[in-house]
This record gives sequence, structure tokens and C-alpha cells, in this order.
Amino acid sequence: MTGTRRTVPISERRARLALRHRLAPQARCDDPTEVAAGVVALHATDPASVYLSVLARLRNGTVADVGRALYDDRALVRLLGMRRTMFVAPLDVAAVIQASSSRAVAVRQRRRYADLIVKGGGMSATEVDSWLRDVEEGTLRALRARGEATGAQLSLDEPRLRTPVQLDEGKSYGGTANITTWVLVLLALDGRIVRGRPNGTWMSTQYRWAPMDAWLPGGLKEWATADAQVELARRWLASFGPGTIADLRWWTGWTATEVKRALVALEPVEVELEGGGTGLLLPDDVAPVTGPAEPWAALLPALDPTPMGWTGREWYLGPHKEALFDRNGNIGPTVWWAGRIVGGWARRRDGTLAYRLLEDVGAAAATAVEAEAERASAWFGDAVPTPRFRTPLERELSG
Repeated sequence: MTGTRRTVPISERRARLALRHRLAPQARCDDPTEVAAGVVALHATDPASVYLSVLARLRNGTVADVGRALYDDRALVRLLGMRRTMFVAPLDVAAVIQASSSRAVAVRQRRRYADLIVKGGGMSATEVDSWLRDVEEGTLRALRARGEATGAQLSLDEPRLRTPVQLDEGKSYGGTANITTWVLVLLALDGRIVRGRPNGTWMSTQYRWAPMDAWLPGGLKEWATADAQVELARRWLASFGPGTIADLRWWTGWTATEVKRALVALEPVEVELEGGGTGLLLPDDVAPVTGPAEPWAALLPALDPTPMGWTGREWYLGPHKEALFDRNGNIGPTVWWAGRIVGGWARRRDGTLAYRLLEDVGAAAATAVEAEAERASAWFGDAVPTPRFRTPLERELSG
């Protein structure tokens, strides 16, 4: 790692966040794909968060605009990637995620599913892999015949998808599950099928599946794994830098060796971070960045990619972790002022939006937050999405 060492103040980190994550009003854009690229990829474990993360960063936009980018233009694609987490990404980024991360997840998941099938009885360790792959091929043939289908529809055409597996036998929480979802996940991780339109509203967690080469003619670009890891690390540094090695390792879910190899190829510049620690910047991104002329407010949804972009969060989270995170490290809806989190919000059952500031931010900030809350209220229509992971303040505000 080369370059002149300098100190990057917290104010500059917040300035970079405001501009590159398209959160300040002057940084907003009109294209959902540009929004996703600005944060590398959108967290998609909670389907509603994809829409709300995009709308927070668009000048003007609707739920329909985001759905169009996903399912009509197909400029964004949903896939399981880093940390075995669901993301929505532009096609070029999705190809990088597929090669850098999804492949490795596929190997681990295939091993896990095979072990569960063997442990659940009915098959030996020597035959389970070939049997599972044969079920995958049968499922893919059935999907090609239908064009698009749900897992339930495919299980009618490929009965082996309904194979029951005993889980946690002898335990109070044990039970039986069939392998439908497991097979579909493996096919998706291998880049052979893709989650298409939701089988319901924009808040639905159920999707129809499609062959990848039918959904995206030509499929995703092929990358060598090592090259893709370098590219993903480069994109993360461009959007989230300066970040630490620990941040990058946590965000990617890679081993220490994989992170080190990618960074050796990138030759990032080391900088001192205000508050302590060594940060990394790309060699062509070392110049100081000036923030927006005016402070800005934003309401971001649960699992938004900005607060989930680093594991070292003190510089933008402050003392608010207990109120805004669940026990597993998932963040709820947050209120931002001038590059830091100052509160949280929730959509109430009656359709209104409630928020609470967790510190005194002054009259000007309170006015700006109120205006942003009014803007956010228009995104929902009649919908009342509930975050998949509930946090203390969100539960309290939702009523």
C-alpha cells in the first residue's frame, strides 16, 4: 500500500457519504440503476427496503419507477451474494458479485444441504451429490418449459422437489421440510436461474423464477473469481472509502487472505481516520472531498446499504445503536442529519409516518427532518410495510 499518509476527518467521511451515496439533495438522480451503483448494491433481504432506499435518493420517483427498473427494463437483478445476503444490483455489479461471492456461497450451501439430506435419512453420503444435481437439472427443465414459475408450481413438474427432510430430530423446534427452496437457491447461486417478478405486491417476499438466460439474454458477464474480488473491493472503496480492512472483510464476508489479495492488486493508500484507525482510499481518490454547501436530512429504511456499509460505525451512528439495531446487527429505519444518524422512524398501522429525534439537533434540522418525513410519506401510498427485522425504536413508533 503506497501513498502519502494524511488524516481524513469525520467531516470528510460524511461529505463523501452525502455525495457518493446520493443522499444530499444536490446528489440525487433520476435513475434507480445509478442509485444502486452509488452504494455498489442495495440490501434486499427486506423487499420493501429496495424500493425505499432508491426513493430516498431519487429527485422524483415512485414505487412503479423502481419496479420498472427491476422487472421491465431488467436493469437491476436480485441475487444472493456477500455474507449469504440478498442484494439488488446493476447488471455489471451483479456479475462481479456472482463471481466474487455467490460461487463460494454455493459451495458452502451445497455442502450444508447435502449434509442435512443425509442426516435426515433416506440417502447415503456417496449418492447425495449426484442425486441433488440431477434434481437441479430436472427443475431447470421444468422451469424452461413453463417460462416463469413459483417453487410450488415447479414441485408439481419435478416431484423430487417435495422430498421431505427431517430437521433437528428429537428437538422441540425440529420438523420436516422439503427441498424445493434449497434446490432453487443452488440454481440461483450458480447463476442459472433468477428471481423474477414478485408473486404479490412490491412488499412480497415470494417470487416467480425464470431461467437466467431467458430473463437476461446472454446472462451475466463471466469473471474469474480473483479478478471479480479485486473489482468488488475497488467498487466498495470508491463508494465507502475511506474504510478499514475490517470494514471490507465484514462487508464482503471474505477470508482475510481473499481481502489481502484483492488489496494487494489495488494498492490502496493508507490514511489516518479521525477518532483512530487506518483507512484505505483508492490511489486516484486521495484528494480531500468537500461536502454539500447545506446540511441535509434523509429518512432511510431498515437495512439501507449506507448504515450497513461499515462495521466501524461510531462516526455516523453515535450512541444510538441500542435503539436502532436488533440483537443480530440489523439496522432499522433511521433519520439522518448532515451525515450522521440522529433518530428513527416507522410506518404506523394507520398509514401515518412517525419519527423521533434521539438528540437535540436544533430548530433548522428539525424543520428539515419534518420536510423529509413529508416527502417520504408520499412513497407508500396505502402500503404499510413492516421491516423484516424489528428494532426497539421502530416497534415503539409503529404502535
